[in-house]
Amino acid sequence: MTRFPHLFRPLQVGSLTLRNRAVMGSMHTNLEEAPNGFGRLAAFYAARARHGVSLIVTGGIAPNAEGAVFQGAAKLTEAVEAEQHRPVVEAVHAHGAHICLQILHAGRYAYSPDLVAPSAIAAPISRFTPRALSEADVEQQVEDFVRCARLAQRAGYDGVEIMGSEGYLINQFLCRRTNHRDDAWGGDSQRRQRFAVEVVRRVRERCDPDFLLIFRLSMIDLVEEGSTRDEIVALAQAIEHAGADVINSGIGWHEARVPTIVTSVPRAAFVAASRAVREAISIPLIATNRINMPAVAEAVLAEGYADLISMARPFLADPAWIAKAEQGRVDEINTCIACNQACLDHTFKGKLTSCLVNPRACHETELTLTPTDFPKRIAVVGAGPAGLAAAIACAERGHRVTLFERDSKIGGQFRLAQRIPGKEEFSETLRYFTTQLARHGVESRLDTEANIDRLKDFDEIIVATGVRPRTLDIEGIEHSSVISYPMAIQHPERVGRRVAIIGAGGIGFDVAELLSHVEQPALDIERWCDEWGVDMSVENAGGLKPRVLPAVSRRITLLQRKTDKPGAGLGVTTGWVHRAALRARRVETLSGCTYRRIDAEGLHFDVDGESRVLSVDTIVVCAGQESQSALYDALVASNRRVHRIGGADVAAELDAKRAIDQGTRLAALL
Repeated sequence: MTRFPHLFRPLQVGSLTLRNRAVMGSMHTNLEEAPNGFGRLAAFYAARARHGVSLIVTGGIAPNAEGAVFQGAAKLTEAVEAEQHRPVVEAVHAHGAHICLQILHAGRYAYSPDLVAPSAIAAPISRFTPRALSEADVEQQVEDFVRCARLAQRAGYDGVEIMGSEGYLINQFLCRRTNHRDDAWGGDSQRRQRFAVEVVRRVRERCDPDFLLIFRLSMIDLVEEGSTRDEIVALAQAIEHAGADVINSGIGWHEARVPTIVTSVPRAAFVAASRAVREAISIPLIATNRINMPAVAEAVLAEGYADLISMARPFLADPAWIAKAEQGRVDEINTCIACNQACLDHTFKGKLTSCLVNPRACHETELTLTPTDFPKRIAVVGAGPAGLAAAIACAERGHRVTLFERDSKIGGQFRLAQRIPGKEEFSETLRYFTTQLARHGVESRLDTEANIDRLKDFDEIIVATGVRPRTLDIEGIEHSSVISYPMAIQHPERVGRRVAIIGAGGIGFDVAELLSHVEQPALDIERWCDEWGVDMSVENAGGLKPRVLPAVSRRITLLQRKTDKPGAGLGVTTGWVHRAALRARRVETLSGCTYRRIDAEGLHFDVDGESRVLSVDTIVVCAGQESQSALYDALVASNRRVHRIGGADVAAELDAKRAIDQGTRLAALL
C-alpha cells in the first residue's frame, strides 16, 4: 500500500490512462537548440519516464519564427523539424509514459526585434517594442498554432499543451494591460478571450480525436489590469467547451513583482487560486508551483484543489522522484530547493539547464557514474556540499569511501544557509545527503580532524575543507561590536538593534534577511500573501491587493565597497526578490563605501565624498572568504594523490552549485 493513495491513483485523461497523478511540467532546457540536442533530450526525458513519470510536457516550442523566445530558439513549422522530435517521443514511449509538446508563442516577451503582440506595448522586462498584429496577422497566428499541433502529432506526440499563461502571447490577448485593440480580438472580456478559444477550437477540430489537448490558463496574473476571477472562470469554461481535455494552472506573469517559484514562496502557495476554476469545469485540472515533495502533492489532491500535480524542477533534482515516492523511500528523494541557480538562471543566460543539487540533470549523456572496475580507498576531507557530493558519487561507483569532518554534523555552509528565512528547504538537501551516505556505505568520521598521518593508507584524497571568513584590515576590527557572519547566523540573539553589515553580496543579503525576520521567523501562506500583496481569491484584477509591510525592530544598514547596485551579483531570477524583500523591511543599502575605523562611536566610513558615522550596536562582517588550504598544501608537498574541490579550491561567494558539480565530476573520473 502506498503512503500517497491520491497521488498514485490512475486517471483517464482524454484517451490516455495515466498511471499516477504527477505530470512532469514544461521547462526549456536549451538542449532544444544545442548540438545533438534532441538526442540529449531523449536521454533526459527517458531517465524520468523510466522511473514512473506518467505524463511529460516538453519545453516551449514556437509555432513560428516570431514567436520564439529568442532568435534561433526551437520552433516547429515544417515536417523536417517534426522528424527531429521523433527520438524524444520514442524514448519516452519505450518506458510506458506519455509526452505532450508545449506550443509557446512568446509575443512581446520574445527577445528579438521581430516580436509581435496584440498591441504595440513593450514589456517592462524587454528592450524591444512589439509590432501590433493586424487582423489578418491574428488569423495567421491561429493557423500557425494549428500547424504546430498537427506537426507534433506527426512526430508521435500524445498531445500538445497550449501555453496560455505567464504573460506570453495568448495571455497578452486576454488582459487589458496588453490588449488595447478595438476590433474583434479586443475590447470587452469575451472578445479578448476570442484568440485563446479560437486556437483551442481549431486545434481540436483539425487534430485526431484522441490527441490530448491541454490548455495552460493563468489562474492569477499578479499584474495590474490582469484578469479577475470571473473572467478566469469564464475562460476556463469556454476553453473546455472549445475542446480542451485538461486545464493546467499558470501562475503570474514574468514581469510580475511577486515571486512565484523561488524558495521563499511557501509550498503549494497558489493552489487556492485554482479552486474556483476546478469547481466550474468538468475536465481535470492540474495544480502547480512550489509542490516539491510527495506529502505536499498528496495533500493538494486529497483536499480537492486539483486532479493532477505538475512539477518541473523536482524532476531535475531527482529523476526517480516517482519511484521513490511510490515505494515509500521519501528520505531518498533529492528535493528541489527552488534556488533557481542552475535551472532558470542558466536558461535566462542562454546556458544549458541543470540543477544545483543534481548536476547530472540535462547532462545524462556525458556525466555518468558508471561502476568502477578498480575500487579504491578514497578519503574525502570536509562534509560540506562539495565533499558530500564527491563522497556519495565515489561510493555509488563502488569505491570504498571514508568521510572526515571535524565538526559533529555534516553540512558545512549549508547548515548556515538553512537558518535563513526563505531557505529552510536547504535542510532537505542535508537530509538527502545523510540518507545517501548510509545507503552507499560511506564511513563517516565526525568530530575528526584529518591529518597526513590519518590519510596515509588511502589511494586518493579529496580535500573539501571549505572556507573561512575573510578578516578585514580596518582599524578597530577587534572591537567588541564586530562579529563574523557565522556567529550572526547561528546566534542572532547576540546582534543588537542597530546593525551595520559590511559586504552586500549573497551572504550580506542573507544576514540582513535573517536579522530583519527574527520577530517573525517563519512565513505562513496568509502572512506571505499580506507581505507581497497577493489576493488568492482573485476578486481584484490580477489578484493583487495592498501590501502589508512587516514590522522590523532592527535598524539595518547594508554597506559595500563596490560602486554598483547592492546585490548585483545575485541570481538573475531571484536577485530582485531579495532586493524587494529588504526594501520592504526598510534595510538601507549604501555603495561605494570606504571604511575608516571602528570604535565606541560606531562605524566610520566615507561615501559620496562625505565622512559618516553609523552609530550601531553590532557590525557583522560579510566581506568574503578565504580557502582553507593548509592540508592540501601539505599533502601536495608529501607527493600524495590529492584533489581539491569546492571552497578549498576557489573561495568565491558560497557557491554550492559549483561545489556539488565539482565533487560529482571528480568522482566520475576516479
